[in-house]
Amino acid sequence: MKPLDPASSPLLTDLYQLTMLQAYAARNMSGSAVFELFVRKLPATRNFLLATGLGTLLDWLEGLRFSEAELDWVRRCGLFDTGFADWLGGLRFEGDVDALEEGTPFFADEPLLRVTAPLPQAQLIESRLVNIVHYQTMVASKAARCVLAAPGKRLIDFGLRRAHGADAGLAAARAAWIAGFDGTATALAGAAMDIPVFGTMAHSFVQAHADESQAFETFAEVFPGNAVMLIDTYDTEAGARKVVALAQRLRERGIAVRGVRLDSGDLDALSRSVRAILDAGGLREAILFASGNLDEHRLQALVSAGAPIDAFGIGTALTTVGDAPSLDMVYKLQQYEGRPSRKRSAGKATWPGPKQVWRWTDAQGRLLRDEVTLVHERRDAQPLLSAVMRAGRRLRADPPLEAIRARTREQLQRLPAPLAGLAPAAAHPVLISDEVRALADRVDREHGG
Repeated sequence: MKPLDPASSPLLTDLYQLTMLQAYAARNMSGSAVFELFVRKLPATRNFLLATGLGTLLDWLEGLRFSEAELDWVRRCGLFDTGFADWLGGLRFEGDVDALEEGTPFFADEPLLRVTAPLPQAQLIESRLVNIVHYQTMVASKAARCVLAAPGKRLIDFGLRRAHGADAGLAAARAAWIAGFDGTATALAGAAMDIPVFGTMAHSFVQAHADESQAFETFAEVFPGNAVMLIDTYDTEAGARKVVALAQRLRERGIAVRGVRLDSGDLDALSRSVRAILDAGGLREAILFASGNLDEHRLQALVSAGAPIDAFGIGTALTTVGDAPSLDMVYKLQQYEGRPSRKRSAGKATWPGPKQVWRWTDAQGRLLRDEVTLVHERRDAQPLLSAVMRAGRRLRADPPLEAIRARTREQLQRLPAPLAGLAPAAAHPVLISDEVRALADRVDREHGG
């Protein structure tokens, strides 16, 4: 069997999705089902989440189909009836999707995506759908906190090597760019998505030269338009002085030192001493770039202290999201063949029926409150879920990532100050309409609750 592409293969799913599909097929259960994706509760370290990943998801849904190699595995694995693979061979996603626009802040209990499709199709997509939206939302929410903590500073995604796999590294670059990062060190993100890419040298490059100054000079000669020197391999302040000494020779050759990068130590103190060395040596225009185990809290501390750092590289904390490495994000059946459905498990109960989310803002556009209603209810407010796919096809082309990024910036500016801060804030008001509650009571009575 040829290697399969995990990014597109429908076999990248939980086995029980396939076992349920065979049971549905055997009983001709192909009626219309409504599933919704939502987060039960926010992590303690999050005041909001940022909906991201929709574009990637719609790409996957439009291309959903089983290859002959995948169908051959279904036939050979010994788990399924003869003929099930043939049935899978004709399966395509032909459903509808309504969703929040990417870059929209959302909160617990609010559907960020609704799928209406024949039951087998809606069921099959669950695992990969959650996989795509969960990770990008998680990273974008972390990235947004970094952006809010360091206003006016350039932020670069440095997290590929610590991301949990190739797909995660690329998805993180996309999510961080949407959330407001200025670029990524991941080259493939530049090639595949036109995200600006940034990078200079590693410590190994400096170590490979017998002399640190020679390493700097070599790099500047090879990349005269990107002469940013990594100066902390041995002694940071000594490295800064070597850059100053080299700058005059480079200037005579028409090469300007663009900046220096700090990757270790007390970044506040070192940035001040290095800035003083550069300024005294006539390199006032050279930027200071800092990296090394940074997150939103360290960013905020450095910015608040007035550290003269112009740009930051954020790596491990971004792509692993160490303070909130998972979201309680679930995809649940809310209606089948017109019959509302409700899960009543302790601590995991759901609100039945297809729903809409409405948002109220004040005169300055700041968020006031949200309400979750049934889809037929109307409010004098902004509806957040809109149609993005009908009968398995997009209703419009995806906006350019730059446009999504610009919209996200505007959305983050609408957050009230407590929600935009890093400290835990009072929960944003999310009301559940009386009709939703009444429907839940009715469903409970019908099921003996």
